[in-house]
Amino acid sequence: MANLDSIFHCLSDTTRRAVIAQLVNGPAPVSELAASHEMALPSFLKHINVLEKSGWIETNKSGRIRTCRLRPETVRAAEGWLEQQRRHWEARLDRLDAFLANMNEAEDKE
Repeated sequence: MANLDSIFHCLSDTTRRAVIAQLVNGPAPVSELAASHEMALPSFLKHINVLEKSGWIETNKSGRIRTCRLRPETVRAAEGWLEQQRRHWEARLDRLDAFLANMNEAEDKE
C-alpha cells in the first residue's frame, strides 16, 4: 500500500475526490467515470493513474473495458490517521475546557 503522503495528495484534487466518491457506490468502468468530467480521456486517465499508484483504486481490464474499484485498505489507512488526529485534538480541547472551567470557578470565588 502507498504511504499517507500519496494517499492524501490524491485528495487534493477535485477530479480525484469525485472519482473516489463515485467508486464508493461500487466498481465502474473508466468510460462511465470519465463521462461526468469535462476533460479529454487522456487527461482523465492521468487522474486514474495517480489514484492507482497511490493505492486508492485498482483497475482490471477485460477486453476493451477497464474497470476501477476502491481499495478499502487505503480508505482505512486514511480513516485511521484522521481518527488519530481527531482523538488528539479532542483530548487537547477537553483539557482546555477543564482549564477554563477551573479559571471560572476561581473567579467566582473571588
